[in-house]
Parts: sequence; C-alpha cells; structure tokens
Amino acid sequence: MGKIIFYEDRNFAGRHYECSSDCADFSSYFSRCNSCRVESGCFMIYERANYMGHQYFMSRGEYPDYQRWMGMSDSIRSCRMIPSYRGSYRMRIYERENFGGQMYEMMDDCDSFMDRYRMSDCQSCHVMDGHWLMYEQPHYRGRMMYMRPGEYRSFRDMGYSNMRWMSMRRIMDSC
Repeated sequence: MGKIIFYEDRNFAGRHYECSSDCADFSSYFSRCNSCRVESGCFMIYERANYMGHQYFMSRGEYPDYQRWMGMSDSIRSCRMIPSYRGSYRMRIYERENFGGQMYEMMDDCDSFMDRYRMSDCQSCHVMDGHWLMYEQPHYRGRMMYMRPGEYRSFRDMGYSNMRWMSMRRIMDSC
C-alpha cells in the first residue's frame, strides 16, 4: 500500500493532505501544492482533476520544492496510486490512431522509437501486461503519460493532440 503527503508550502509546511489510493480531486483540501513526501509506493500526480493535464511520476522520497521537480505551476489536483506489479510486460504500439499503421510489440524499455523501429510517431497502443510510462522525447525525457493495461485508441482524444511520443519504459518493482 502506498502513501503520499502533499503540502501547501515548500519544505513540507502548511496545510497538508495524505493519500493512500486514487484521488480524482483534492482541490477542496488545499489551494496549491509546493512540496510532497512519498512515504511508500509510487504515484502519478496530475495537474488537473480527474487525472488530466500534465503528469509526473513520483517514487519514494522527499520533494521539498515543487518548482524544482516539476517546473510547472503549483497546481496539483489529482493522483493515482500505481499498483505493485511483478509479472511480464507486453505492449503493442501503433503509428496511427485506432491501431493503424505500423505495429510493434514491446516487452522491454525503448529509449527511442525512431532509432529502434524507424517509427516517427506513436498515436495508439494496447497495453496487455504491466504498467508503463510513455515520454514525449527520446531517452525518457519530457512530459510523460502513465499507461496501465487497456486499449488506448487515440492519444489525441485523451488530450494529447500536439504531442509525439518517442520513448517508453516499464514501471518496475520499485513501487
């Protein structure tokens, strides 16, 4: 079981909110977030309610200054606990929406779709096993998106219309 604590002010000061599961909207608990502490487990935190907006992966540790680790506004409105997983990993990525175009099956991390597959974009995917992070730039950099088992027919429909996904990695047993 995971536990994350969000604080209104830097260095773990001010009002706080503790969370041990998914929370679709905690804006009623505080108006801003400037630090947090992950006591156990791993979480994805989201800029907007209902798991929307920019995402950031948080593993066990202390994050005393939001601006240093996020580089965005102090708006955190929802979080999702990433369950511990120790099985196999398998995902199919597609060049186009609705599982169109080139398809590649992945079972390990990929630091560059272009280098490995000569694929310039990924617009849909099917996660069969495991939990993954997809990144907008090669070598696991830039904005990220959490992918749990399921079908993702269109990243554009998920609010990522101008983004190109270029790398991905498995969320391993650190959670």
